[in-house]
Amino acid sequence: MAQAFDAEAQQAVLASRAEQALALAKALGADAAEVGASVDQGVEVSVRLGDVETVELSRDQGVAVTVYVGQRKGSASSTDAGEDSIRAAVEKALAIARYTGEDPAAGLADASLMASENPDMGVHHPWALSTEQAIELALESERAGREVEGITQSEGATLSTGEGVRVYANSHGFVGTQKGSRHGLSCLLIAEDDSGMQRDFDYTTARNPAELRDPAEVGREAARKTLRRLGARRPPTGTFPVLFDPSQAGGLVGHLMSALAGGALYRQASFLCDSLGKPLFPEWFSLVERPMEHGATASSPFDGDGVQTRNNRFIDRGKVASYMLSAYSARRLSMETTGNAGGARNLRLDAPLEPVEALLKRMDRGVWVTELMGQGVNGVTGDYSRGASGFWIENGEVQYPIEEFTIAGNLEQMFASLAGLGDDLDTRGSVHTGSWLIDSMTVAGN
Repeated sequence: MAQAFDAEAQQAVLASRAEQALALAKALGADAAEVGASVDQGVEVSVRLGDVETVELSRDQGVAVTVYVGQRKGSASSTDAGEDSIRAAVEKALAIARYTGEDPAAGLADASLMASENPDMGVHHPWALSTEQAIELALESERAGREVEGITQSEGATLSTGEGVRVYANSHGFVGTQKGSRHGLSCLLIAEDDSGMQRDFDYTTARNPAELRDPAEVGREAARKTLRRLGARRPPTGTFPVLFDPSQAGGLVGHLMSALAGGALYRQASFLCDSLGKPLFPEWFSLVERPMEHGATASSPFDGDGVQTRNNRFIDRGKVASYMLSAYSARRLSMETTGNAGGARNLRLDAPLEPVEALLKRMDRGVWVTELMGQGVNGVTGDYSRGASGFWIENGEVQYPIEEFTIAGNLEQMFASLAGLGDDLDTRGSVHTGSWLIDSMTVAGN
C-alpha cells in the first residue's frame, strides 16, 4: 500500500503554506487574496475474470491562488504545494490581475459571512486496508456475480479507497480546513442470449468503510440487473407516463440545480431566470439542502468562498424559493450569497413518498427508465431529449426490458407534471432521492 497518510500533519502544512501565500500576495501588492490547497492519497485495484488487472496508488496535491488588485482579478494554480511553486503562482496571478479588466462584482465574500462554526463533520474515516485485502474484496464481488446462472462474461470489479485534506484561506484572516475520505466498490457483468448481449453494474460507496455493502451482495445485484435486461426490444412510440429509477432521477435534480445556479442566471442562460416565487412543482414537493449533515457525502461547514454553509430550501411547496449563489454570482444579481460557492451540498426531498409498486400501478402503461444516454438537455430552454433503456409497463406490471428509444419533454413541464416520488431512496450520492413518476413524456421507439 501507499505510505501512511497523516491527515493532521497535512492539514497543518497546507494551512501554513496558504498563510504564506496570502502574506506574499499582500507584500507584492495585492489588495486581497484567497488560496485553496488540497492533498489526496488513494489506492484502486481492479480485477477481471479472477485475475488482478491493475493496482494504482495515487497521491495528488495542488494549490490555487486568486489575487485582487482593486477590482481586477488574477488566478494561477500549481500541482505542487512547495514554497517555490506557491511563490510562482502568486507572482503569475498578480501579473494576470494587472492586465485584466475591472469587474465590479470581483472580490472576497464579506468578512462578516466567514464560517465561525467548524465542527467535525464525521466525514473522515481512513481504511487500514492492505493491497492484498483490497484485491480479495474485489475478487469476492466479481466471483459472487459470475456464479449467478446466466452470467457469461465480466468487465471486472474495482475497489477504491482514499482520503484527503483541503484548506481554504483568505486575507480576511479566515482559514478553513477539512479532512475527508471516500471508499467504493463496483462490479460490471455481461450476459448473453439469442437476442444479444447485455451488461449492467452495481456499486456501493461511503465515507465510512463500515457502511459499504457486502462485496458479494454487490456482485449478485450486478448479475440480477444484467440478467433482467436480456431479451430487450424497442417500445412503441407515443405519449406515456415515465418512471425514472432513483439512479436516473438524481439527474433531474442536477438539471434543476444547474438552472438555479447563479452563473447560469446572470448570464441569462437558464430556463428559470426570474423564477423566484413562481410555481414549478406540485404543491406537495419541496427540495432542501443540508450541508452540515453529519457523515454525509458532501458535508462541509464552509463553501468555496469561506462562507458559513446553511440549510437552504430551494423549492418550497412547489415554488422556487431560492437560487444557488456564490458571493460573485450574488453580486451580479444584486442578491446575497446562499453559501453555495462550489455547488449544493446534500440535497434532500421534503415530500410524501410511496412504494414503487404503487407508482407502477398508477402509471398503468408506460416506461420505467433505468439508464439514460446522451447529453440532450438544453439549459436555456429546458428542452430534454435522452436515449434510454429500461422496462415496458402494462397494467402496472413489468412486461419486458426495452432499449434503443428516446424520451423527450421540457424540464419545466416535466417538473410541473411530477405525479409521485418513490420510497426507494438511493443514498449513495449527494442527492438522496427515490423514483420520479412524470405524468407524460414523448417516447420514440418503434
